[in-house]
Amino acid sequence: MGLTANSTGAGAVDHGLLIEKLTPYDKVVALAGNPNVGKSTVFNGLTGLNQHTGNWPGKTVTNAQGRCRHGEMNFIMVDIPGTYSLMAHSAEEEVARDFVCFGEPDAVVVVCDATCLERNLNLVLQTTEITPNVVVCINLMDEAKKKHIQIDLNQLSKNLGVPVVGASARSGKGLPELMDQVSGMVTYQTKAAPPPIRYIKPVEDAVAHIQPVIQAKLSGKLNSRWVALRLLEGDEKLERSLDEYLGFPLTQDEQVSALVKEEKDVLLEQEIDEDKLRDILVSCIVLRAEEVCYDAICFERKEYLQRDRKIDQYLTSKWTGIPIMLLLLAGVFWLTITGANYPSALLSNAMFAIEDWLKSAFQYFHAPLWLEGALVEGVFRVLGWVVSVMLPPMAIFFPLFTLLEDLGYLPRVAFNLDKYFKKACACGKQALTMAMGFGCNAAGIVGCRIIDSPRERLIAIITNNFVPCNGRFPTLIAIITMFFAGTALGGFQSVASTLLLTGVVVFGVLMTFFISKLLSLTILKGVPSSFTLELPPYRKPQIGKTIVRSVFDRTLFVLGRAVAVAAPAGLVIWIMANITVGSSSLLAVCAGFLDPFARLIGLDGVILMAFVLGFPANEIVIPIIIMAYLSTGSISDMENLTQLKDLLVNNGWTWLTAVCTMLFSLMHWPCSTTCMTIKKETQSFKWTAVSFLVPTVTGIIICFVVASAARLLHLA
Repeated sequence: MGLTANSTGAGAVDHGLLIEKLTPYDKVVALAGNPNVGKSTVFNGLTGLNQHTGNWPGKTVTNAQGRCRHGEMNFIMVDIPGTYSLMAHSAEEEVARDFVCFGEPDAVVVVCDATCLERNLNLVLQTTEITPNVVVCINLMDEAKKKHIQIDLNQLSKNLGVPVVGASARSGKGLPELMDQVSGMVTYQTKAAPPPIRYIKPVEDAVAHIQPVIQAKLSGKLNSRWVALRLLEGDEKLERSLDEYLGFPLTQDEQVSALVKEEKDVLLEQEIDEDKLRDILVSCIVLRAEEVCYDAICFERKEYLQRDRKIDQYLTSKWTGIPIMLLLLAGVFWLTITGANYPSALLSNAMFAIEDWLKSAFQYFHAPLWLEGALVEGVFRVLGWVVSVMLPPMAIFFPLFTLLEDLGYLPRVAFNLDKYFKKACACGKQALTMAMGFGCNAAGIVGCRIIDSPRERLIAIITNNFVPCNGRFPTLIAIITMFFAGTALGGFQSVASTLLLTGVVVFGVLMTFFISKLLSLTILKGVPSSFTLELPPYRKPQIGKTIVRSVFDRTLFVLGRAVAVAAPAGLVIWIMANITVGSSSLLAVCAGFLDPFARLIGLDGVILMAFVLGFPANEIVIPIIIMAYLSTGSISDMENLTQLKDLLVNNGWTWLTAVCTMLFSLMHWPCSTTCMTIKKETQSFKWTAVSFLVPTVTGIIICFVVASAARLLHLA
């Protein structure tokens, strides 16, 4: 049963965040850390399958909670967003800061990367300024050992004044010891006494004047020194959160506000405004991190990062970075194309064998023919297409994508594309959300949460559909193979298909840049924001865990959503194909109505109608085209691509039809699942409509230009 902390009188609260407690005595532990330090691995290792996710109240920032039992105690682990700082610049940092400050966790575990510890200690020091109830988990100790980095955990603990535990979370080492220290912290058996960070004299003098007055008003609820520093900084969002947490307007108190203004004026006389003050605070924290590490870390090999730097000389070079990225992309596509053929055929045969069994069952029970047709030839056959066409490519693509992610390559992709997105007045992080869209555009939309600027987040959401998702790959691959790569000899057919598909994808990426720039100059004007992008060290991915995680967390999740929308779509398609208006089916009538417009953009009415009916699931576009051309009452399959090409050519397809169909497949409205995700993320019908119209209008214009040019030049 989920209980808020208010109802139990203990534990964490965060403006309505639901904390799932089994008993009022459960302890709440916040799990913090920089991105790419293995925080999620620690969280998963401690909580196992006892997890659930949701959004922070009022924000589209995901929170994950999990239960952990250690000894006789129950712990609720709250995985707060990865952040480099508690001086909030983004929604994620704001959430992390507010939960540590005002969520009243019983303890905070800060996870650090042993291979770049000094940089990670900035977050540790900022956290100890807020609360002494901190346990530092130095993760990736095995990686540090490989790089001959020695860490004296006892000395580090002495320097920080809080417990420090070494761990290798991927193998589970150190996690029991971590929970031992957490248990000691929440039961007050462990006494933490982190020394305060010393700032320059003008700042210390200002804090010394403000702190006693604030301390009297806080009644021990918060660290008065930390609050004094934050009031001098003048962060309005933090001040609002502070007043809300305290239950009275501390920042509006006449005595406090007058004293803060007085000290700010004194600082200004010494040429220290709010921006310079923040720089001073950050600089002092960095210097303190250096002091903490001075006698606690030993680098046996000074060149321990040399290997990574040598690799990055090629992977992030302005000359080789993009070509290598394209080669890797082509390699992933080639493995996906060639690897998916056989399992797709097996699944298709299995699904249609089940269909035969279902037909026999309906006949055995003397079910009406219309019911058999609607449920078997309509609903089940569409489901069979979606599963057999979608599952194998996703089961290959998602693990490959996740392996590149675990290896540490995806941040390099963002680094390589950052300057191009900057030129488009967009955010470099959009490269990561664009990459996620290759698997599923809905997943790419959710991934846009990592972009801090609301303007740039909307640009990323609107343009995410310009990269083809897994559901559009079958259409693109089939057309490329039939009309353009089919003449390649022997095993080079798959290579030719891969290169052409990569070219199509690159065109989609270029359109992403162009439309992002256009949006930035029109409805979403603005300048690109800066962001911190850390290039994490390369790590050997855990292939087994990666495959399992990608299959269950991504492949089956996306497939489940596709199946949920494809089933009712199958029923609608069957009804349209079997209801006649005069001598023609409703499907043929609608296709005829759309035909004049479709011809203008290089298509025909059947193709355009197939895209309309494919709104719930892009995978069913080709089967609908086959069904309409054959004038059958149900979705049909062709035994091979040669038969399919003959059918298409006999119905008027030319190379121009194939090109325009590919272009329209690349650039048309998002599927229903993606549209629902856009509505959920933006909380706006307006931006959902814009996200629907922008790629659609772009696709229509591009297809019209290509078709008109080909006809004017007498090429088609």
